[in-house]
Parts: sequence; structure tokens; C-alpha cells
Amino acid sequence: MMRSGAIGLALAALVPGVIGPAHAAGTVASARAETPEVRTVTELAQGWRFRKGGEPAFDAAADDSAWERVSVPHTWNRVGVYEAAAGVPGSGGRQIDKYMGAGWYRLTFTAPQPRSGGRFWLEFDAASRTAEVWLNAKRLGAHQGGFARFRFDATDAIRPGAGNLLAVKVDNSTPAPGGATADTLPLVGDFFVQGGLYRPVRLIETGPVHFALDDFGGPGVYARTEAVEAGSARVSVLARLSNQGRAAAKGMVTARLVRADGAVAAETSQKVRLTGSGAGEARLDLAVPSPRLWQGTSDPYLYTLRTELRDGRGRLLDVKSESFGIRQFRIDPAQGFFINGRHVPLHGVGLHQDSMESGWAMSREQIADRMATIRDMGANTIRLTHYQHGQPIHDLADRYGLVLWDEIALVTAWTLDEAQGEAPPAIRAQARRQLQELIRQNYNHVSVAVWGIANEVDFGPNRPDFFGKAAPAQPVDPSPLLADLAAIVAAEDPSRPATLATCCEGQGQRGVPVVAKMTPVAAANRYFGWYYGKPDQLGPHLDALHAERGDQPQALTEYGAGGALSLHTDNVLGGAVDSGGHDQPEEYQAWVHEQSWPQLAARPHVWATWLWNAFDFATVTRTEGDTRDINTKGLVSYDGRIRKDAFYYYRAQWSAEPTVHIAGRRYVDRAYPVADVRVYSNAPATELKLNGRSLGLRSDCPNRICIWAATPLQPGENRLEAVGSFANGPTSDAIVWQLDPTRRATYRIDSGALIGAPGFGSDAFFSGGQANSADRRPRGRPAVLAPIVPAEQRVPLASYREGEFSYRLPLPPGEYRVTLHFVEPAAKPGERVFDVRANGAVQVEALDIAASAAAPFAEVTRSFAVKLAQGPLDLAFVPRQGKAIVSAIEVVPVGPAR
Repeated sequence: MMRSGAIGLALAALVPGVIGPAHAAGTVASARAETPEVRTVTELAQGWRFRKGGEPAFDAAADDSAWERVSVPHTWNRVGVYEAAAGVPGSGGRQIDKYMGAGWYRLTFTAPQPRSGGRFWLEFDAASRTAEVWLNAKRLGAHQGGFARFRFDATDAIRPGAGNLLAVKVDNSTPAPGGATADTLPLVGDFFVQGGLYRPVRLIETGPVHFALDDFGGPGVYARTEAVEAGSARVSVLARLSNQGRAAAKGMVTARLVRADGAVAAETSQKVRLTGSGAGEARLDLAVPSPRLWQGTSDPYLYTLRTELRDGRGRLLDVKSESFGIRQFRIDPAQGFFINGRHVPLHGVGLHQDSMESGWAMSREQIADRMATIRDMGANTIRLTHYQHGQPIHDLADRYGLVLWDEIALVTAWTLDEAQGEAPPAIRAQARRQLQELIRQNYNHVSVAVWGIANEVDFGPNRPDFFGKAAPAQPVDPSPLLADLAAIVAAEDPSRPATLATCCEGQGQRGVPVVAKMTPVAAANRYFGWYYGKPDQLGPHLDALHAERGDQPQALTEYGAGGALSLHTDNVLGGAVDSGGHDQPEEYQAWVHEQSWPQLAARPHVWATWLWNAFDFATVTRTEGDTRDINTKGLVSYDGRIRKDAFYYYRAQWSAEPTVHIAGRRYVDRAYPVADVRVYSNAPATELKLNGRSLGLRSDCPNRICIWAATPLQPGENRLEAVGSFANGPTSDAIVWQLDPTRRATYRIDSGALIGAPGFGSDAFFSGGQANSADRRPRGRPAVLAPIVPAEQRVPLASYREGEFSYRLPLPPGEYRVTLHFVEPAAKPGERVFDVRANGAVQVEALDIAASAAAPFAEVTRSFAVKLAQGPLDLAFVPRQGKAIVSAIEVVPVGPAR
């Protein structure tokens, strides 16, 4: 993308050149300045060649004629697939590439003739994870870290007016001791680090005197709002200058703040003098009368900050033009987040930078599409995780008023040697550099509120083993490294605080280092209802953190649950969710968010919340739900097209746009003849219709969830339409459910199961008891399956409900055959004895499964007939000794039901 240096530029074509055997030269587009003194920027996008492998290929002798032709941005990686049932277009048959290692890019181009004393720079917006750059076989340098912009001075290597060979070696190998990326963050992480030149590459030509290009990839001009007072504002500007000529230079730096209509709002100048081959700074203050403030999503007003460098005769030497918003942030530990003194509750999403189609090499259009989806949800903030994101998402956040959390790639681990404890010098230097690059490159973005220095480095000995690392014998404390990084933030940018995201404090885990206190602002990643605990524990937990550190602002940086598009449940409490495996129904994800958000909205001391995650994303640590190598916690599918139910729950909560959404649209073929219909609606009143017949109105629905409980479904097609009444007219949503005629009065219940086995519905219609399973599914390790007999029925038999419990089935009058299926998971004969009653009458008396079974884990069945003059059918499981239990229930009509 072209941000700076795009003032007064005219497009021209560079002449192709030929270098190396059988090498087809690339055609590049040049942006050439009308005034010869200012910089020109050439996007190097087309004509690249690429191959995998680390064999040297930096000089003309290397034959690249058989290499793949690519355009930049580019990554070779494609990771993550959905099962066909998920219905994600383009997932099936997609070529997957998980290669992690070295790769080479080469481009031949013809450089323009420079102006007198002109300088050439190569600019890379990112290269992952590491990059080495050669121009015409001369090594320009190397860069570690796959997320930041970097530049090399190419003046001494370039051939003006002739062919030039640019060669870049990249490497995204997994960090390992002695490896090429051993000192490159992140060392681990629950996301896939893709390789390549996945952001744009440019050739920049400047005069000998210019704004600094060697300043950690930054723009060289940095501005911030120092004060906002009644009727005025004060903006400070720091310009870093470079003189690459031999002679001393003197001139003038002028900073001009320009309104959107082109009028100058403020202007100031300062004389400068630079020694030959020297550097310098200019500091300027702009007094802005009657400023229009950047006020987040309500008024994201942007000025243009145009900073000019002229010589002593007034000739323009260089110019930088940056969007700039006048604003001040304040984060209060009790009252939350403020923009220019106005309280703004922040609610939004975490975001990774990948898409199913392009991996990390996302186009500006794809990034804009992601932003449009987030805005449509009603979010007003984004946490850019877990590394530095590119300029397009920052530019869009500035433009639309979304507040950003930026962070570096210090994720979970800070050393490859757990016994070492502290970060080794090379990794410490990497973290410092990543942070300085992050701050310098994004300093001018008005949307950035905080600088994140780490994510989940407080695992202690509880590091999840799906990262493939054993827990250390003794916990190590990253506090020295964090203190170092927090000090960098304070020195680089006093206007924004350092922050970090923790995982584990206050959860009773042994050896967790408390690191939240290392930064002025802290935040927590907490998964109550998913990896541990219940959703209703989230609010009290955040209250406890607030009580522990009442003078430190606290935020919630991650919460949520996985949601598979093709997996569904009839009752989210019917069985255990499998947070590391298959059973991750879409309805459970929505329920966790339904339970979590009201707790967060009621706590103003939580200054911001970011759910996890905006979109499904690639990771090779997971096989979950209906995916492989995808984290399913996104509210939108990996391709950005399918919005899960939870997305619309938040749209109803956060957006002012009319929202009416019937949940469960992908659960088309229903297991039971009755169902609760749930509608997310922010309408004052919402009506539900079934096949054109009104089922009634719901007004001011609690938690913006309108529920029509136990709605009877008819055999065949059931068209549901919800209509919300808004001031500007109705808004509606419609879906179709199907009911197999054979299920009209039939109930086949997989007791204790969150997702029903084939032919069964999930556990529903129960009261009391606990769901459990004879199988054991430890997260990150293979499942241990019980040896159930018969093996072909093991899926419905493995799960069970136990305790003292009952089922109430809304059956019409008629005669029914009830068949109960049992497996004893643990008890010995005499330890578990219970009765089963049907509408009060004992039908199974003193059942002892262990004594009745032919062998351990062998199925036992009991069957009986019931006649209902009227419904419902109540089945009660009443313990005599120990707990009652049942694995599956079948209720089938004998003859037609009335």
C-alpha cells in the first residue's frame, strides 16, 4: 500500500531488463513525482519468481526459469479445511501447504535514473519469519520478525537505468535450538505462522536530504495530541531527518494540519541544519483553534498532517502526508475508557490476519471486507492479535473510529530452554525490536490506544500440551523481560500505556506467576464455560481481579467458545462440550456468549472487552468440530462469508441497525417434533410465524433473545418467519426446518450427549442429573474409549445421564413402546440399584446393571409399553442405592399417534 510519499505523484512504466539465464523480467509500476526533488515510490508487485528450499539463489548464475511465477503479496501456505457438511464454499479440494522452511523470491526490474545525489531504498511491509535481501548479488541486510516493515539502503547496489536482480530469502521454520529462527518471536502459539513476502514491497527514491527512512520502519514524522482544552488543541510534531549527502544542509521543516475541506487549520515551521552524512530532529508545536475531535465511531474526523522539508532556497526536498486525528484517551480503573473526556464502553473482537483464500497475503480489498463485517456487528474496538498487523487495518480503524489494541509476538514462551528461565539476550533483543517497530510504525494512528507487550506468558507449569512442549518442573517468571518492555513503551510513547493479556491468574493453578502488575493497564483471557468452569463465573472472577488491583484498569481480552457450522444440539446443557475435539455445536458457542455478555455489560470497571474471535483462523494444533487445522471460535467462518448465530447475538446487542435473526438455521433436519425457537432481536416487539400462522408477539425480550418454547413442528417443511417492528418499518428473517414424518411422535434421546449419535437427538427434555461418558477425552491427548458391547452401538451407549433425574416428553395421546439402554461405566454389583417410573408407575424395578450385564460394558435393555390418555410422558429415574443411570431412551408410537 502507498501511504507516505504519494503527494503529487504521476504513474509511469519502468523499462524491463534481463538478468540471469532465461529470466523473464518483471513489469513494475512506478509512481514518479512531478517535482524532481520529492521521493518516488514504485510498487514491486508483479513479475516475481518463487521456489521453496534454502539453496543460495542470490546471484545471476542461479537459474530461476522453472520457478513459480507469483505476485507479491504472496505466501505459499494454505492451512485449514472444513468438512463438507460445514458448507463452506471452496474448502473441499483446496490444496493444503503446511511447509515451514526457507524459500527464495527473485525479481528483475529496471531502475530509473536517479536525481543528483538521489538515494534508493527497498521497503518491505513484512517478510515471515526472517528475511535476507540481496540486490545484484550484494547483501543489503537481514531482518528478524515476520510482522514489521523494514527498509534497506540500496543506493550502492542498484544499477540505475539498467536491469537489477532483487533476491530475498525468507524462512518461517518453527523455532528450535540452533535453527534459523531460534531467536525469532513467536516461539510458540495457537496460530500458524505463514511464510513469504505476504505484504507489499516497494522501491523508494529520495533526494539526499529526507525524512528518516532508517527509523525502525517508521514514517520519520511523529505527531501526538498534547492537550485538548476549551476551544483549542495542541499537537506536537517530531520530525527525524537524514542527510545522506556529504555537504552540510540547512533548511526549513513546516508542519501543516489540513482539514478535510482543504483549509489549513494550523501551521508552524522550524529552521534546521544538518551536517554532512548526519541526522537531526525538528520539534514543532501546532496550536489548533476550534478543533474537530476524533471521537471514535460517533465522529472519526481526520485531518491531514502534511510535513514538508525545504532547503534554504525554498525548494521542496521531501514531504510526508499522514492522516491525523485530534484526541486524548483516558482509562479509569473504576469507570472505564474515555475519548476526549467522554465515556465510551469498548466492546469488540480479536482478529488474526489470515483468510482461507489468501492466507496471510490478504489484499486491501479482503482486509476492507473483514473490517466491514466487524463494523456490521456493531463492534467499536479490535484487538490486533498476536503480532503487529499491517497498515490497511490501521488506516481503516482510523477512518471508521474503531479503537485498537496493538501487540507484539511475545506469546506464551520467551525461551526455548525452560531451565534457563530468563529470556536469552537474542530473544530479549528481538522482543525489544518488535516493540520499537510496532510503536514507531503505528505511532500516528489515532485509533491505537495501548501497546501490548505479551500474551499469556503466565502459564507457569500449566502450559497446554497441545503446543507440543512439556510443562517445566519449576515455573519461570518473565517479569524481568516484561519490565524491560514496559519501560520501552514509557520512553517511546508516554501518551499510551503498556498492557498485556494474561491467562491464568486466580484460577487455582499451581505455579502461575502473577505478571499483570508489570504494566499500567492489564487484561485477562478467560474461557469460563469452555476450558473450565461455568459462564456465570466470568463476572465474579473479573470482580476479584478488580478487588485485587483496584488502582489498575482491567480489561477482558479473550472469552468465548468454539462453534462448528454443521454440529448442533437440542439442549446446550445436555452433555459435556469437547473443547479440544469434536463436540462443539454452534448452539453452545452462542449460549456461552449469551451468558457472558450481560455480565460484562454490567461492569463498567472492565474498560474494554474483546471476544475471541472475529473469524475462524488457521492453526495446526487443533482438530476440532467439523474442521482440521482451524480454530473454531470465530463468529464468522474462515472464508469470511458464513456468520454464525453468535454473530447476530452481538449485532442485536451492539448495533443500532435493526436486527432480527432466527437461531439454528443450519440445524435443518430436526431430531424432535418440538423445539424452542430463539430469535435475536433489538426490535421493541417481535412476532413469530410458523407456516404463515402467528405464534404470538414478544416485547422487549430479555437479553434481546425472544423465545417461543416447545414449539410443535409439523411433518415435512416448517417455515419460520420472525418480524421485528421498528420505527422505520418491519425487519424480518426466515428459515426452514424439516421434520421427518417418522419423527412426528418419536423420541430417540442420546442421554448425556451434547450431540446425538446417528439416529438420535442430543440429550433434552430432562430435569436433574449429570451428563457423563464412559469414554475419556483429555484435551491434547488421544481419547480413551470404553470397550462397549456391542461395538456398533458404542456411540449412543458411551454417554449417560446419572443421579436422580427425570424426562418429560410432550407426547400426544396414544400407545407407545419405551426402550431404555444402559451400560455400567464403573459400579460393581450392588453399588447401583434404581427404579424407573412412567407417569408414577414403576416399570423397571431394582435394576442393577452390573449384575444384569453379560460382561463389563455390555449393553442392558429394558422395554415396556405405556398408554397415554393425554400427554406428557414423565420418566423418572429413582435411585435405591448409588445413582440412577441411562444411556439412551427410545419412545416409539405403537400405531398412529392421535
